[in-house]
Amino acid sequence: MTNHWIDLQYCDVIMIIGSNAAENHPISFKWITEAMEKRGAKLISVDPRFTRTSARAHLYVPLRPGTDIAFIGGMIKYILDNKLFQKTYLENYTNAAFLINPEYQFNEGLFSGYDATKRKYDRASWKYQVDEKKIPKRDPSLQDPFCVFQLMKKQYEKYDLETVSRITGTPVELLRQTYDTFGSTGKENRVGSILYAMGATQHTVGSQIIRTYAIAQLLLGNVGMLGGGINALRGESNVQGSTDQGLLFHILPGYLRTPLDGEDTIDFHVKKYFEGQNFDPQSLAWWQNARKYIVSMLKEYWLDDATTDNDFRWSWLPKVGGNYSHISLFEDMNKGKIKGAFLFGQNPAVGGPNTLLERDALAKLDWMVSIDLWETETSIFWKRDVANPAEIKTEVFRLPASASVEKQGSISNSGRWIQWRYKGGDAPGEARDDLWIIHELQKAVRKLYATKGGKLAEAITKLNWPYENQHGEPDPELVARNISGYNAQTKKQLNGFAELTADGNTVCGLWIYCGVYTEAGNIMAKRDNKDTHMGMYHNWSWVWPMNRRVLYNRASVDADGNPWDPSRPVIAWKDGKWVGDVADGGMPPPALAAQAGKPTLPFIMRNEGVGCLFSALEEGPFPVHYEPMESPVGNVLYPNQPTNPTVFIYGGASSEFATPDKYPYICTTYRVSEHWQAGAMTRNLPWLNEMFPELFVELDETLAAEKNIKNGDLVKIWNNRGVVVAKACVTTRLKPLQVDGKTVHTVGLPWHWGYCGLCSGDSANILTPHVGDTNTRIPEFKAFLVDVKKA
Repeated sequence: MTNHWIDLQYCDVIMIIGSNAAENHPISFKWITEAMEKRGAKLISVDPRFTRTSARAHLYVPLRPGTDIAFIGGMIKYILDNKLFQKTYLENYTNAAFLINPEYQFNEGLFSGYDATKRKYDRASWKYQVDEKKIPKRDPSLQDPFCVFQLMKKQYEKYDLETVSRITGTPVELLRQTYDTFGSTGKENRVGSILYAMGATQHTVGSQIIRTYAIAQLLLGNVGMLGGGINALRGESNVQGSTDQGLLFHILPGYLRTPLDGEDTIDFHVKKYFEGQNFDPQSLAWWQNARKYIVSMLKEYWLDDATTDNDFRWSWLPKVGGNYSHISLFEDMNKGKIKGAFLFGQNPAVGGPNTLLERDALAKLDWMVSIDLWETETSIFWKRDVANPAEIKTEVFRLPASASVEKQGSISNSGRWIQWRYKGGDAPGEARDDLWIIHELQKAVRKLYATKGGKLAEAITKLNWPYENQHGEPDPELVARNISGYNAQTKKQLNGFAELTADGNTVCGLWIYCGVYTEAGNIMAKRDNKDTHMGMYHNWSWVWPMNRRVLYNRASVDADGNPWDPSRPVIAWKDGKWVGDVADGGMPPPALAAQAGKPTLPFIMRNEGVGCLFSALEEGPFPVHYEPMESPVGNVLYPNQPTNPTVFIYGGASSEFATPDKYPYICTTYRVSEHWQAGAMTRNLPWLNEMFPELFVELDETLAAEKNIKNGDLVKIWNNRGVVVAKACVTTRLKPLQVDGKTVHTVGLPWHWGYCGLCSGDSANILTPHVGDTNTRIPEFKAFLVDVKKA
């Protein structure tokens, strides 16, 4: 997320796509309402369902689930054709002028370099043309046929209004209104923001969907601006914090890369990913400093045992030899390859895709530990109707956990604000917080390795673990100090990641959080509610990186440091310094920095120093419309390539997928505000159960009439993965769409129910497939096929 929630009050146009923010994210919607009431901002709601957000919107735009790239691709073409882009921003702050390898091609849905047997791309032809100093070549005129700008125009030439309408089901005139309204923010004195949630990410092309938003916002000059950016509506209060801390299998803390088998030295790893690339001398290219971040992290792990002589114990850091995403873990579990599992606050027996398979997989374990507040479906998977406990060998341990208000520590919201939260009360009985459980587990494992040995035993026995206070309890403040970092010689806390070194003299568990706990104390606990500048409140908590509230904010000014929009300055160059937000990089504005021969480009985390319209993800450097793995129609744009050619399918199998001849209707899943996630918390609260006591299915009036289904009827929804039964909610919130000359119906299921708690019901995820996004492996929850009938 490039901006923050308060910042939304400065928007002129807000597009909410794949989210019902009014119901499910009220804090964001508070500031959106502020923008509408005080600035006259326009709200666009893009969603398969008419929601409470749609009811407040100036434009409601229905579209078929899974067609977001076609929808935004059409907007990109519209912006280009009608010259709505911000030309100066485009020329100077994006890679529009960069020249691409002449061998690069895109033909009929496939980019150059595709290997059909491996289902992967060789990206060699996607690289920049470079000069003798390996600096990317540019064509400032944007006329060269191999410059990014021209390649992008060619990429989206098929995405005209009529074609996009055929794909999405959105009427042509509504597309035009939407593109005109959001495209109006390409002017220097207007700003637009795109807000998205799981409706955009939970697809086999989820990462590329977000890339289309980035392309549109870069074209319009909205990144780095007050009220601009691309902003993620998280479903949990600390999703941002969990990814910052490296919770995902493919990243280490601070979004460093998880090392792979064969990357046996820091030098090899850093040169492979972070050095020797096309670093433009006008870019700060902060990833050039990755060695400093890695060495400081290893020092935090093994402290005095991590030295130059032993490569800072790089060999002790686990190397990844396979795929450890959610789908892969449960598929391997189901095959008996995984023997044990810890599940912290997770309920995959409700929340995982292809839930029946995942419930069966739990029965293949030798042992499982469920750590949660209540009994969950996962913790009693052996009690479900179809299970025979006598045949299940899994030994189950249940550890009672503390609720969020029963423990202290930090949470990081979507705007990257890291706020310290104090303990509100003691947990009941033997319930313990996560830190205590991990601390005790670490002590027990260390003792076993010390007494019995094992492979790489020293990596555990010599692990630096300075988190225990004088009372013998793990202390989150001590954890925070080590995450923030200190000087190994003086023991003084560091002020920011610019102080990190690669020589072993700095210790820092998470480089982007360096500065959250300084010699002045716990900065996350700051609570000065005086506005410092344009709703930024710099003395309330701390924001990574470096307390910067708007990322890439030097893109909000021209070459002389003057804001594009003086009425909404993020920063400005005055009297030889930046005022406003903490400047992104701190160097002078482009004109002055260029004169002094200093780096000047504003996108400091990019090697190029600019925002990337062309950027190589697994599926290709530009987003392409591919149909979901289960779709009722073919790919209008590329009939011979209906689906993502690099889609993640475990083991390459495809036999489980539903087909439209048997299952003609699209199903999508979503949330209601009365229940939370997999339901363990809310389905144990009587008053919330009274509001939504059972699973329901929303279906449009036309489909309901065809199936003789009335409001309140029991409805069977099924596919080749399973069956669920739900109460019918016949509604005008969903309407049939005309897609490529065919009437297409979408049905909707909230996914909170299971067979546990005070109210129970079938889980919607019984119907979702085990298939994921190529880059992130996030499952495709939002578009799959089913059939329906009156039960």
